[in-house]
Amino acid sequence: MFKAILWSQWKQTRTLVLVTTVIAFGLPVAAMRMMAVSGGAMDIVSTMQAFGAMYPLLAALTGLLVAMAAWGADHAGRHTYALSLPVTRARYAAMRYGAGAAFMGVTVVGLLVGTLIVAASNVTPEGLHVYALPLTLRFALAAFVSYSIFFAISSATPQTAGVVLGAVAAVLLAQFLIAVLDVNYDLLGQAVEFLLFQPGILSVFAGRWMLVDA
Repeated sequence: MFKAILWSQWKQTRTLVLVTTVIAFGLPVAAMRMMAVSGGAMDIVSTMQAFGAMYPLLAALTGLLVAMAAWGADHAGRHTYALSLPVTRARYAAMRYGAGAAFMGVTVVGLLVGTLIVAASNVTPEGLHVYALPLTLRFALAAFVSYSIFFAISSATPQTAGVVLGAVAAVLLAQFLIAVLDVNYDLLGQAVEFLLFQPGILSVFAGRWMLVDA
């Protein structure tokens, strides 16, 4: 049964995975080409900082797209296929999750190959090091965090997705009211702090994403 789910999900996901894999492979290779024309170590570090902002964005986007594709066929068929199977909802969701996780591994491998090419090149000057494996592992963790969150949201009904969006809107509205009432409290800043910084649940996306550094 898992093979059937894997194949059906692959047909929904393969184009997205191909695009994200090409981008993941191309980012470090493009960074390497920029390093080749950079003046010195400081210029290279600045270039890596500019490219570093793209890795967490790609990880989040990969998780989002694969998660949405995982449930696309079910939503289109009003979950008739899932209800017709002699398995529990939890087991069916686990198989859907496992299939999507396997496809995301392709993008992670694409990034790993790109970073290893940079590591094997001779464009890195003395005093700088290529962190191919740490960057790839961090990308993989961020992608799976994004995938897990959006997988849970996508598996729910449109009403549940509306509740999630409503909660976000409520935070924004509360921040607006606080500003209107001239209350010295940054609710939105506290929410961002909770999500993105230690010990935030999305802290893996924050900080420096450096392929090449001292």
